[in-house]
Amino acid sequence: MGRPNRAIRAAITQRRADAIDLKLAGVDWLTIARKLAADPSVNTDGVAYPQGYGIDKYKRGQEPPTDKRLIELACKDVSKALLERTTALDGNSDELRQLMVERLERLFFTVYRAAIRSGDYQAVDRAVRIIERSSRLLGLDRPVRAELSGPDGGAVQVETAGLTELERLIALAGTTEGEGAEG
Repeated sequence: MGRPNRAIRAAITQRRADAIDLKLAGVDWLTIARKLAADPSVNTDGVAYPQGYGIDKYKRGQEPPTDKRLIELACKDVSKALLERTTALDGNSDELRQLMVERLERLFFTVYRAAIRSGDYQAVDRAVRIIERSSRLLGLDRPVRAELSGPDGGAVQVETAGLTELERLIALAGTTEGEGAEG
């Protein structure tokens, strides 16, 4: 089977979009599959859905796919469509990031002007939040450095214990209040 032509690819893309829309609306898999089936005897609308599920069998006059197979086809469609959307989003992430930065800059301008002119503390707070969001979006914030320290900020003391000491500590931890530890 050769590569589908542009019209067939467009119909498949539409079918996948319809499948996602139905799934987002909370429709169950079998209902989605039947609504998008090629065979009018299976299709809930009683029409031949263009490039619908089981199109090859329908064109040859064969029995339509089973409910199980229809569900598999609908699930596969939704998965492929979501993967395509995710791939497209990943490819456009730099463009989306730039768009968001431009939006934040527009918001910042009006909020900054209100903060400076009137000294409005709410506007100042909003301006700071927009700056923080822009910085995160552009990766300008540095990671916070975290260190462990001992008493009074000194070095952490690491001690090793032998098997006897570990057994004594385990026994001590296993005692309840009022019991004495083995000594």
